[in-house]
Amino acid sequence: MSGAGRRTRVLEELMYGPDPLLPVYDLPARLAGRGIGDPASYVLENGLHSEVLPESRTHFEALEIPAELLARVEELCFDAGAEVFRHCAPAWDGEDDLFDVRSLDDLALLPNLREVTFVEDGVLAVPDAAEVFATRGIETD
Repeated sequence: MSGAGRRTRVLEELMYGPDPLLPVYDLPARLAGRGIGDPASYVLENGLHSEVLPESRTHFEALEIPAELLARVEELCFDAGAEVFRHCAPAWDGEDDLFDVRSLDDLALLPNLREVTFVEDGVLAVPDAAEVFATRGIETD
């Protein structure tokens, strides 16, 4: 997987899933600490609506995800409505390719991945992705 899309899929599972394994990054709380009450309004008013906020990018790019946590990822969902997006680009409308996954080259980092769900409004932009998953024995819905 590549770029912002690659990390956000895994982070959604590890940080915002039902049993978080990483400390939750809470952009609204961080912005509230700076006196910003509504993240979406803030990014729209400042022309930041089509990008990952610099503070979020810095946080997530510096985040080290240990191999033992990556090994716990068994399912991924490619859904444009993922919680992690709200903490990266609070006014993102899902209408562009900001979080599109364009490569599955580092699937080996997820040795126990067994199932991938594609959602109609998903952000998986890899030709022949289903075949790539099938070759690795990963079920798809």
